[in-house]
Amino acid sequence: MSTLGQKAWWTLPENFQSPLVFYMEEDLEKHVFGQGDKYLRSIELHSHTLIQLEPWFTATGQTRVIVVGPPRARKWLLSMIRSLGSRDWCYQNQGLEMLWRVRSQPLTSQELIATTIVESDTLGLSLAVRMSGGISGFPSPIAWLF
Repeated sequence: MSTLGQKAWWTLPENFQSPLVFYMEEDLEKHVFGQGDKYLRSIELHSHTLIQLEPWFTATGQTRVIVVGPPRARKWLLSMIRSLGSRDWCYQNQGLEMLWRVRSQPLTSQELIATTIVESDTLGLSLAVRMSGGISGFPSPIAWLF
């Protein structure tokens, strides 16, 4: 995502403004990041983000996820997680492909641009990604399509 002459993403203050904050079910968290967060570091490296996972002691075992990094990378990760949590098998397959991709190699600019966001009404209840007041700085789901 960076080329010669461009600063590294972590040196740009705008990549740390309005972090993406959402909650995900424990089962989905383990599916994405692996047992003991085995894949967390590779997902961070390949998506050019920093991800913080905070288990919450709730009846459903949710994890609060905080993501900082370039806006397109945050959007891509949100799309992947929403796709994986969808009830629609087509979106689930898309999410699995995205998950395999981000675990195995760095994302390209083309992949980040081509991301589509799964609408929240297609998410399954058991693996739903729950947004905490929307994405910081964006008051409605329509803004997620930026």
